[in-house]
Amino acid sequence: MTEGFDPGSRYGRRHAARIRQAQDGAPTSADGATTSVRGGTAEPFVGWHFVRSRRWLGYFAIAVAFAIICTLFGMWQWDRRNEAVRQNDQIAANYDHAPVPVDQVLPRAGTWSNDLTWLRASVTGRYDTDHQLLVRNRVHNGQPGFEVLVPLVTDDGRAFVVDRGWVPTGNKQDAPDSIPAPPTGTVTVVVRLQQSEPRIPGRTDPANTDQVQSVTLPDVADKAGHPIWTGAYGQLDSETPAPSERAPLGWDRPSADTGLHLSYFIQWFLFAVGGFGFLAYVMVQEYRNLNQDDPEERERALDRQRRKDAKPKSDAEIEDELLTSRR
Repeated sequence: MTEGFDPGSRYGRRHAARIRQAQDGAPTSADGATTSVRGGTAEPFVGWHFVRSRRWLGYFAIAVAFAIICTLFGMWQWDRRNEAVRQNDQIAANYDHAPVPVDQVLPRAGTWSNDLTWLRASVTGRYDTDHQLLVRNRVHNGQPGFEVLVPLVTDDGRAFVVDRGWVPTGNKQDAPDSIPAPPTGTVTVVVRLQQSEPRIPGRTDPANTDQVQSVTLPDVADKAGHPIWTGAYGQLDSETPAPSERAPLGWDRPSADTGLHLSYFIQWFLFAVGGFGFLAYVMVQEYRNLNQDDPEERERALDRQRRKDAKPKSDAEIEDELLTSRR
């Protein structure tokens, strides 16, 4: 029964105690597990009783907690994926939409709804270049620059803020070397609506300049010289009549890619399942160690070894054997 038994193994002392108790006719093992009868003689058979110990209950609790954490992260990625899909659907619906008069989609100054993002809107008025503003720290292809905001004053005296595009930082100063002029006179512009940007914590607009930190419309209103729409502004799509100078650099169509959120969602749930899989593997290994002196378990171990030996050896295993034989 004990042939090949390694008393110096991790569980050797426990095995030795159980064997002594079995030989003395003790009804229980050293860790309280019931001693079974194998072939008419008492054998130190532990079985699966060890999984009811406090240690293993702790392992189960850790596995459950790990699975819950993975599930929460997975659902977070799923929500982000759904948001990306929603944004793509909105871009598809709004980006090339026929222009809608701005006073119809934004009847009040503070009107805004997220489903208006990227919607093409038209507005007619005169550009007020005296109140033109520059939005700082706008990067294009790694190059710093500014976006140019110009109020377009309508017949009722309100101004709609038009973002005409991007210009690079000057060569010798923290301002553009030149800014393309907008069309003069009455102009009809088509823009894509964007929500007012939030304030940047800890940052303020440079004093006594025409520069702002962000397109935060309530703050822009203080410098615009006219009452403005504070719920939305517009990224320029077209101007009629066309400007005499080439307009600032515009925007590329947003990508319809949803990113890797779906892959991350699947990975987090695989991690959750993998945690239980690892726990099951450790449980089986401990079962085999604790019951290594049981005849049936020994037979199963020999059977596993026979199957392993029957498998063709890999090149790495053959190379290891050759290296070992030469030592």
